Amino acid sequence: MIYTDFQGLKLSLLGFGTMRLPQCSNEPGSPVDELQVERMVEYAMEHGVNYFDTAYPYHNGESERIIGRVLNKYPREQFYLATKYPGHQISKSYDPAVIFEEQLKKCGVEYFDFYLLHNVYENSIQTYTDPRWGIVDYFLEQKRLGRIRHLGFSSHGSVSNLTEFLDLYGDKMEFCQIQLNYLDWTLQDGKEKYDLLTQRNIPVWVMEPVRGGRLAKLEAADEEKMKNKRPKEGVPAWAFRFLQGLPNVQMILSGMSSMEQMQENVSTFETRKALTDTEEAMLLEIAEGMKNSIPCTSCRYCCDGCPKGLDIPMLLAVYNELRFAPNLNVSMRMDALPEEKRPAACIGCGKCAKICPQRIDIPEAMQGFAHTLSKMPSWAEICRQRDAAQK
Repeated sequence: MIYTDFQGLKLSLLGFGTMRLPQCSNEPGSPVDELQVERMVEYAMEHGVNYFDTAYPYHNGESERIIGRVLNKYPREQFYLATKYPGHQISKSYDPAVIFEEQLKKCGVEYFDFYLLHNVYENSIQTYTDPRWGIVDYFLEQKRLGRIRHLGFSSHGSVSNLTEFLDLYGDKMEFCQIQLNYLDWTLQDGKEKYDLLTQRNIPVWVMEPVRGGRLAKLEAADEEKMKNKRPKEGVPAWAFRFLQGLPNVQMILSGMSSMEQMQENVSTFETRKALTDTEEAMLLEIAEGMKNSIPCTSCRYCCDGCPKGLDIPMLLAVYNELRFAPNLNVSMRMDALPEEKRPAACIGCGKCAKICPQRIDIPEAMQGFAHTLSKMPSWAEICRQRDAAQK
């Protein structure tokens, strides 16, 4: 197992993310297969994995309970447990003390090795910085008391949002967890986020290294290119090898949902085999081909004459992400915008298209984006559904 040194702690570079635990059936809402989880944790521990990541809303609140029960069969000093405060969920009020005490009880521990502010993004940053709730101050106090050993945050926000939070609390955050993989290196500005955190001397924790499984199986031609370069490695391994070449990445979380995935990933992390420059260039070229994206270059010529003042390059970037694969990030980011700044606000005047150097039919793209969004649940609705399921 590859290990990293984080403030004197020996952390396995591979962490077990518990957002996608194995379930008893493929039916929606099926209970977690706890026996299978026990076997996977046992295999992980036997092969050097010592970091386990959960969160308050995972599996409708059951992830914390299940991983807590399973890990309590092992000596406390043999594992590092991480969970998160759900300030990103929409609520009328926030009480970090109530949630934190509940989490300790659910996990059956007296302290958390790592604790995160869950998803600081455009909408939730107001919650985390609102003095009414005192969220950051509360968790800093829990750290002082030893009930939290290391405090950090996760983020699906933009580079500017990440910069804003770091300017406020960067000196108090010990690590940051971001979505990072060879596709999002450009699709979600992953490189800029990685570079920003590195410049601020904040270690990077990685989530979604294989994009929820999307990068585990590619087009046959792309898989053949990989096989020709590394005959003994599978497609998912390439995603991990890409990250192993980034020196500021100190934790890579994988949401494994089967023993087969656990075994394959553990094998990949037995030794560090970062990609060569040639291999990395090939991988990023494959990523570009996967995007099927609108070719916006963010020149921003379109913005000057927009009568609605829309941030067209930003909207096109989010639409590209949605076109690649629907995900919650899009709902969160669009909910964070005022209605008059969303794609549906476009009046189709065409001024933007006339000046676009790439000849993009921007009104058509805005119409398509708005139509797709209308069929998706809003982030507020997703939060309401989660709250109902937990009750």
